[in-house]
Amino acid sequence: MPAIDTWVIVPTYNEADNLDELLTRLLTLPSRLGVLVVDDHSPDGTGKLADAWTKREPQRVCVVHRSGKLGLGTAYIAGFRQALDMDAAYIMTMDADFSHNPRYIPDMLQMAQNKHVVIGSRYVAGGGSRNCTWKRIMLSRLGNFVARTLLGLRARDATAGFRLYHREVLESMPLGRIFSSGYSFLVEMLFMCQRRGWSIGEVPIIFEDRRKGKTKISRQEIFKAQYTVLRLFLRRIRGGEPRRPPVAMTTSS
Repeated sequence: MPAIDTWVIVPTYNEADNLDELLTRLLTLPSRLGVLVVDDHSPDGTGKLADAWTKREPQRVCVVHRSGKLGLGTAYIAGFRQALDMDAAYIMTMDADFSHNPRYIPDMLQMAQNKHVVIGSRYVAGGGSRNCTWKRIMLSRLGNFVARTLLGLRARDATAGFRLYHREVLESMPLGRIFSSGYSFLVEMLFMCQRRGWSIGEVPIIFEDRRKGKTKISRQEIFKAQYTVLRLFLRRIRGGEPRRPPVAMTTSS
């Protein structure tokens, strides 16, 4: 059986209602991939459910258990490091609540043949949101506008967590020095990807509000995101994150 070169990182905290269906749908996609669950010691038993999947699909499901709710950004970093250790060529990130539908993954993998970073985007032609409150939609649009304006980001959906990275992109990042720990981590990662010259593409998706469970976005996370954008803006104008020329795609990726 050929080695798996694409791993999908799914951070979880109290996602027991969603995990079985999500893993089933991911593992039955036409694109052969593996799933790396990063669980923050979920009280509802999500981690135990994930462990059961590792026994059922030992080659395709892996679990990283953490001691508590340590933040989305650090969960991604833990997943990145594990996936890199497993020789992944492509590393994806997505939410466990079906706001990111697995059906878009083949299109993202297709675009990855020409782009180093691929975003599942709400804000390109064909994309959008469904079943989201107007407050959430406005918050998302405002956050994207501010991040794109202050940081010079070219991607339309700068705050999306549905992403694909080529291995070399993550290898170029100082993962241990990324300050952001929550959802603002996504903005910081995109900022550094663009400044390092990696090419970025967007695949249209319909973002759906979570079906089960509770949203993890809090007022504190919003404040952290505002602080992160301001901090990166100051780094940008001071030249703390120098702009590098575009990186050409290679056939080995």
